[in-house]
Amino acid sequence: MRAFLVVMDSVGIGGAPDAASYFNAGVPDTGANTLAHIAQACAEGRAEEGRNGPLHLPVLDALGLGAATRLASGEAVPGLGAEPSGLWGAASESSKGKDTPSGHWELAGLPVPWDWHYFPVAQPVFPAELLAKVCEIAGVDGTLGNCHGSGTVMLDQFGPEHQRSGKPICYTSADSVFQIAAHEESFGLERLLDLCEKIAPTLHAMKVGRVIARPFLGEPGSYRRTSNRHDYAIMPPEPILTNWVQDAGRRVYAIGKIGDIFSMQGIDEVRKGDDATLMRHLSDLVDSAADGALTFANFVEFDSLYGHRRDVSGYARALEWFDAELGRLLPRLREGDLLLITADHGNDPTWTGTDHTRERVPVLVHGRGAGQIGQIAFADVAASIAAHLGVPAQGPGRSFL
Repeated sequence: MRAFLVVMDSVGIGGAPDAASYFNAGVPDTGANTLAHIAQACAEGRAEEGRNGPLHLPVLDALGLGAATRLASGEAVPGLGAEPSGLWGAASESSKGKDTPSGHWELAGLPVPWDWHYFPVAQPVFPAELLAKVCEIAGVDGTLGNCHGSGTVMLDQFGPEHQRSGKPICYTSADSVFQIAAHEESFGLERLLDLCEKIAPTLHAMKVGRVIARPFLGEPGSYRRTSNRHDYAIMPPEPILTNWVQDAGRRVYAIGKIGDIFSMQGIDEVRKGDDATLMRHLSDLVDSAADGALTFANFVEFDSLYGHRRDVSGYARALEWFDAELGRLLPRLREGDLLLITADHGNDPTWTGTDHTRERVPVLVHGRGAGQIGQIAFADVAASIAAHLGVPAQGPGRSFL
């Protein structure tokens, strides 16, 4: 038997019991619901730019996406009302974060055992000694940014001066991150990656979850981020799902940023690219992954291209593309394969601000019959994958299989 664990990055379904403790631009996340609010905008004609009518997700709906959203939040999802043919439920996070490492670590069986360090909403935002170390490593006499900001805004605001001066653009967000943007040609991709790798231990000692290299190309007025992003994340302090599987002698494939998130712990092979390329990698592994293997995939563009940019129509199109691709994939799974689809947090594109939203996430399972699994914990996902593969599990999760 094989297992495919697929994270639809940021596709939350509302209802987090502690949403009032998390904020976007000073507004609590209470009531945020990524999926339901996109579907409602589509049904009401508020999601334009190349798409019309209700949100069309027949494959995900048949697996239980609409039912899971109603279970999580009580909100109706226009266009999603199918009787589920798979196992379905909703998961709540216990870690104190609404970010990539918190969500993925806990889905992999390890709730975050500490509080992340977040940079204050102030300007300047970074300690002077931290930026001095960046300058020393990069061989420059200063940095740009030193603020909270959205990546594309940072490029528009500081990109021209960065190209003139060679100073890297350093910024953060509501997540526990330190991001460095630099032009691949005028600054150099390898130079940027080397800088991020060397500064990462300093940030990790502060309990900042990730240093993210944000390479870009183009000219003033037409900058674009490239797919050469690299995350330098804190190493998980205890074994996680990928370790459990690898230690049992099985093969572990990582698609997308999974290898970065887990600092390559328990991973045999990594495949990267944009989401269309990642779908091709997932399709290939459906045909070729070894018996007993785990394939762990993250599709990031729901979050990076549409959620943070509050692009409802773009998010809707991405969901419909994913649903159509999934429909081509499911019939090719082998007897005994399990495919589990979930998310790591929310990012409601109808919400205030530009940050993630604290939400429950769907848990949709193909290959183990049909039925409701109810409200579960993030860590139960790892325990259930381990149970399916027949490998020993660790951590607090309990299998729902």
